[in-house]
Amino acid sequence: MAEAAAILESAASFLKLKAKKLWLDYDEDADVLYVSFRRPQKATDSRMEGDLIYHYRDEELVGVTILHVREIGHSSD
Repeated sequence: MAEAAAILESAASFLKLKAKKLWLDYDEDADVLYVSFRRPQKATDSRMEGDLIYHYRDEELVGVTILHVREIGHSSD
């Protein structure tokens, strides 16, 4: 099952970030996935690289915004 492989791959990637908890919010209209490692994020800085926006509180990564999620999900089909 392709979905299971994708879930396992994502889980392994998130574990590398050493986050104990994750909060996921998907905005279907905007096709944006918000991943938070802290609730609330209270980010003090953001940096954009391609379709990713990294949110930092001082030097700590507290979240990531992923743009165009549907396109990413279909790029390997």
